[in-house]
Amino acid sequence: MPCLNEAETLAICIRKAQAAIDAAGIAGEIVIADNGSTDGSQHIAEEEGARVVHIECKGYGSALIGGISAARGRYVIMGDADDSYDFSSLRPFIERLRKGADLVMGNRFRGGIAPGAMPFLHRYLGNPVLSWLGRLFFRIKAGDFHCGLRGFNRERILALNLRTTGMEFASEMVVRASLEHYTIAEVPTTLSPDGRSRAPHLRTWRDGWRHLSFLLMYSPRWLFLYPGLVLLIGGIVGAIVLAPGPVMIAGVGFDLHTFLVASICALLGTQCITFAVISRKFATAHGLIPRSKRFSGLLRAMTLERMVVGGALIAFVGLLGFLRCFGLWASTGFGPLEYASMLRLLILSLTAIAIGIQLVFAAFLSAIIEIPTR
Repeated sequence: MPCLNEAETLAICIRKAQAAIDAAGIAGEIVIADNGSTDGSQHIAEEEGARVVHIECKGYGSALIGGISAARGRYVIMGDADDSYDFSSLRPFIERLRKGADLVMGNRFRGGIAPGAMPFLHRYLGNPVLSWLGRLFFRIKAGDFHCGLRGFNRERILALNLRTTGMEFASEMVVRASLEHYTIAEVPTTLSPDGRSRAPHLRTWRDGWRHLSFLLMYSPRWLFLYPGLVLLIGGIVGAIVLAPGPVMIAGVGFDLHTFLVASICALLGTQCITFAVISRKFATAHGLIPRSKRFSGLLRAMTLERMVVGGALIAFVGLLGFLRCFGLWASTGFGPLEYASMLRLLILSLTAIAIGIQLVFAAFLSAIIEIPTR
């Protein structure tokens, strides 16, 4: 149990957990990962027979990983020390772990949420949306992505080398387990109003954003690749359609301004796709994300030399278009021009130059990230 000033509820949580251990007939211990309590929580834990581990680094994730590292059991069940989770009903977690599951998630929506146990925004917006994004991004079949009561094989979780220190630790555990193809199970559990008189440590908007940003950062496809493909394809199609001249659709005219928007979309799309490639290589090189069987061959093919040559060719074509525009202007004695036709070629040329330069710089940044380290 992670603990930070939980004197009001810590004793009852320890007693429930000990009763569950005794009822199951297993050899177990209760570890309190104290994160700097100043209300005597450590003394209460020791009086109740628990082992206290002092975690200096602040944060929910820091307390949990410190407690998990200090635990001596084959399996670990983690849960908050605020008396909101039912520590007396741990048998389903133990049974699924013994059947081979690496991670067993509690599901409060299936087990039951007591009135007042979960704030309205958490119950109907935060948890459902973040759980849906987790299933979408990582194909994790979990209905309650952020339940704090879960059990796992200690060695398997430590092997993930989890790194986050805050509330997003809960997301990192299940995401990394999924990416490593761990066996993830789910069991119903209940949630009751916590027994504390003070406000909870969880902050709705701050911690919600930390969970959301973590999910996005661990999925370069959804953060960069898919938006980039939409922008790039839309920009290219728009530029092709409008290159010959204005187009009327349902009585609405699309001309030079739309052509400019399409060109900028193509440029932004290219940038997003390069970000996807670079972030994927970085995350893979540093062990944050396992190598993808689907994209590993493509990423290996995108060498520094090939990307530099490709970017240089695109920039060179753009430069030829720019020189053509300059030649047309010079042929008029640098006087007035037919802007409608000239600007189309000029915008397209400058866009190609920008994309080419972007690809060259992205190639070198990608190569820097892949420099071997010891």
